Amino acid sequence: MDENLDDVLAAVGPRLRALRLSRDVTLTALAQETGISVSTLSRLEAGQRRPNLELLLPLAKAHQVPLDELVGAPDTGDPRVHLRPIVARGMTIVPLTRKPGGIQAYKHILPAGPLEEPNPQVHEGYEWLYVLNGKLRMVLGTQDLVLRSGEAAEFDTRIPHWFGRADGKAVEFLSLFGTQGERMHVRAKPAGKQ
Repeated sequence: MDENLDDVLAAVGPRLRALRLSRDVTLTALAQETGISVSTLSRLEAGQRRPNLELLLPLAKAHQVPLDELVGAPDTGDPRVHLRPIVARGMTIVPLTRKPGGIQAYKHILPAGPLEEPNPQVHEGYEWLYVLNGKLRMVLGTQDLVLRSGEAAEFDTRIPHWFGRADGKAVEFLSLFGTQGERMHVRAKPAGKQ
C-alpha cells in the first residue's frame, strides 16, 4: 500500500476524536446520530479500525464537514475556492456554503436581458435576500416590489414568490435559505436603537 495513504488514514482517528470533542458530543450520542456502534467509533478514533466510506460518510454528515476535510485530503496547491455554479432560468446561482443541512447561502447573478413574466412558486423554507447590484423585481404573494442595491427582504417561502430583473439590466443578490424554516438571527442593533 502507498505510504502516503497509510499516513492519511492514520490521521483520521485523531481528527474524528477532535471533531467530536469540539462539538461536545459523547460516543453514545454520536452512535445514535450515525447508526455506527460505540465500539466501532471508539476503535476508529483510536486508530484500531481502518476507516472506509461506509463509516466516513455518516460521520462527515454528523460533524457537518466535507469528506475531504474529515480525511485531511492534501491541498491542491490552489488557494482559490472552486464553487460549482448552477444555471437555471438564465440565472447563475453560486453556492457559498459547503456543509449539508441548516441555512444555505447563495449568490445569484441575473445577466442583462429581457423582462420576464413572473411565475411565482412555493416550497418549504424561509429566505432572506440582499441586493448587491442592480434592481431586483420580487413578487411576493400580492406584492410586486423592486429591491435596489443595499436593500434586503425576508419571507416564508410557502408564500408564492418570484425574482427577476426589474429593468432589464444585470442584477446580483445574496440569499440565505433554510429548508426547515430556519431564520436568520440578527444579534446586533445600530447604536442608539432600542
